[in-house]
Amino acid sequence: MNERLILMGVIGKPHGVRGLLRVNCFAEDSGALAEYPLSDRTGRRFSLEWVHDNVAQLSEITAKGNRAITDRNEAEKLTNTELFAPREALPALEEEEFYLTDLIGLKARNEAGVEIGSITAVHDYGGGPSLEISPGALLVPFTRAAVPVVDIAAGYVVVVPPVEVVVPS
Repeated sequence: MNERLILMGVIGKPHGVRGLLRVNCFAEDSGALAEYPLSDRTGRRFSLEWVHDNVAQLSEITAKGNRAITDRNEAEKLTNTELFAPREALPALEEEEFYLTDLIGLKARNEAGVEIGSITAVHDYGGGPSLEISPGALLVPFTRAAVPVVDIAAGYVVVVPPVEVVVPS
């Protein structure tokens, strides 16, 4: 998987006995997930069709064509599978918009412009995204107050950690 992939959703628990699955969608418009070419971390390709709410019929795309997942046991094996879409398949962004994955690799500077590390990961455990800055594994909430400047083109962010966050020296 050498193309740039964006995490678009995660397959949840089966719904019923006919292979339907719950899908937690990370796209702004969950309906759009059915329009993207999807793959997992191993390169298996999938398509989905929404049945209702967050429940979908998934099909694995093989050399022989689409093969619908119609069995609960097979569906159970897909639980927690992450679904990715190629970056180029996603809509164009407006000015000053970016995907969270664009932040990974950017340099992190303090308010004085001194480099304090690089963003190595973006985490979101439900309370909003946070940036992991290494070295030191500094975690900073990704808010306007803590990260007032994001300059993707120049390759850096300015970080003003909240007083509760201890900055390693």
